[in-house]
Amino acid sequence: MSPVTSKPPQTLPLSVLDFVGIEYGEPAGAAISGAVEIARAVEEAGYRRYWVSEHHNMENLACSAPEILLAHLGARTDHIRIGAAGIMLPNHAPFKVAEVFRTLLAMYPGRIDLGLGRAPGTDPLTAHVLRRGLTTDVAADFPGQVAELLAFLGAGEGFPDGHPYRQLVAAPVVEETPEVFLLGSSPYGPQFAAVNGLRAVFAHHQSPDLAVDVLQHYRRSFAPRNPGDQPWSAMSVLAFASDDDDAVLEFEAAWALTMRNLARNRRTPLRPEEVTAFARSEEFRRERRPQDPRAATGSAKDVVQRLLDLQEQAAVDEIVVVTPSLDRTRRIASYRAIAEAWPSGA
Repeated sequence: MSPVTSKPPQTLPLSVLDFVGIEYGEPAGAAISGAVEIARAVEEAGYRRYWVSEHHNMENLACSAPEILLAHLGARTDHIRIGAAGIMLPNHAPFKVAEVFRTLLAMYPGRIDLGLGRAPGTDPLTAHVLRRGLTTDVAADFPGQVAELLAFLGAGEGFPDGHPYRQLVAAPVVEETPEVFLLGSSPYGPQFAAVNGLRAVFAHHQSPDLAVDVLQHYRRSFAPRNPGDQPWSAMSVLAFASDDDDAVLEFEAAWALTMRNLARNRRTPLRPEEVTAFARSEEFRRERRPQDPRAATGSAKDVVQRLLDLQEQAAVDEIVVVTPSLDRTRRIASYRAIAEAWPSGA
């Protein structure tokens, strides 16, 4: 049990996806301590889940081992669900993933989420190092990997008689399974989830133009795995709430610079003065679009309205807030403001 004052679990259909960013000049340990601070803050604010991503070969992120982060976070929070969004399954053996997440369930029962992604979460060379080789056909291999993982977790159909894996046990044996989600930033993930009766989470923050149509199609085409199963979906949205116009501009500028740097294969932390200068530049102001459909930024009231509009358009059950920023204090203030402005019963 963490030393924070425990509050009853809230029912806000809001979650957080954190990349565990390393701020300029700080060590990786400070970023991980910062992730704990954020998780505790959003737990207190009433968010349903706190998720961390899996990315590799990135000097500006500390999320290459999300399963280890979850063990650390679980010990320092009380009731918020914690999870990986996701585990990039082609980088891992399904049996090992089942063992890891059963271990996490044994440590933190009723609190573990497992998001599964098909992408590598990195560049091609790093994917080659993590996987079996460059010739692996991820698209062809992924459905079999998911089926194996669900069978090892006890959440699938199991292995048929005579299958060599039938005799294996993913230890430790626990009575429950993690909540499993299929992640995607293209139509593939939600379509796969619909056909297989699984939960879907779509990355609006990566593919905003596709999100609403893809998630609507998921709900229409959902095929239950078990009697009574219903479609369930979420959308991750880039969002930042503040009444400080300069803070909003700097958040938007930092994201724009991050995307630009990734395209140039630059993976180091942004310098604060670099972001401030870009936010004030004519170039940024010329390119910036007020009410940008790719993000929800501005006052808490405006951000919440944008998120509610997206929730209604895509018919999703939950909104996952994505707030990468250079300033952890600003991020926490934004999460709190969004939670406070979120209408009860929405």
